[in-house]
Amino acid sequence: MGEQQHVKFPQQVIDEYAALGVDLQALFSAGHLGTRMGVQIVEASAERVVGTMPVEGNTQPYGLLHGGASAVLAETLGSVGSMLHGGTSKIAVGVDLNCTHHRGARSGLVTGVATPLHRGRSTATYEIVISDEQERRVCTARLTCMLRDVNPSDEERVRPAN
Repeated sequence: MGEQQHVKFPQQVIDEYAALGVDLQALFSAGHLGTRMGVQIVEASAERVVGTMPVEGNTQPYGLLHGGASAVLAETLGSVGSMLHGGTSKIAVGVDLNCTHHRGARSGLVTGVATPLHRGRSTATYEIVISDEQERRVCTARLTCMLRDVNPSDEERVRPAN
């Protein structure tokens, strides 16, 4: 799943995955794309996911943070929240992403905070607010994920072999 990082998970979530033989903290990452873009997940629970991403290396030709980079950060954070809401028996699959870009950022880190708008049995929707280091809103996004049951072929990809 990319490089490992230290993420603050609720103990209940760590215990739920540990009961299945999965060390969530050791296994977790922002994925290969997130890693290439410098995404760091700082805090993760179904109620709130926080992550950062550098502007440098993620810009468009005018030197501004690329809108697609904001979308990657937003989808990563919303997907993590959806995954944690769904628990170990569900897989979160993004089905809709909407981003509104409010202002440009030329340097520093942007921080995204994902909070749930809806958490149901089959879908989860998160609002993701991305801000610059001066706490000015750069982007507002909304991600909806379908929550589907884990099947045996999924388990090979999401859980390590014993």
